[in-house]
Amino acid sequence: MANRLVEIMAALRSPGSGCAWDLEQTFETIVPFTIEESYKIADAVARGDVNNLKEELGDLLLQVVFQARIAEERGLFDFGGVVEAITQKMLRRHPHVFVASLRTRSKHSGSA
Repeated sequence: MANRLVEIMAALRSPGSGCAWDLEQTFETIVPFTIEESYKIADAVARGDVNNLKEELGDLLLQVVFQARIAEERGLFDFGGVVEAITQKMLRRHPHVFVASLRTRSKHSGSA
């Protein structure tokens, strides 16, 4: 499912056939939308509106995919890199839970 969203964003940002508005956006211009979506999530939680929460979480995910797409176009990183970065951070922050997988990963990477 996430791959489909990444594909949709790539199509929206495709020069010549994409959406003019999406193509004009930069890291800086979409930050206000990202902030707005975060506030909408907080509001949905405060109201206990689970259906709206799901919708707003999707909108925030779109912002992440959007930023990652811009980064990919600039040769910086892609959505997969974002997912990998947060995965590694979660493993590092929770060694009490993932100690075995951290050791396995270290063995495979050649470090002790």
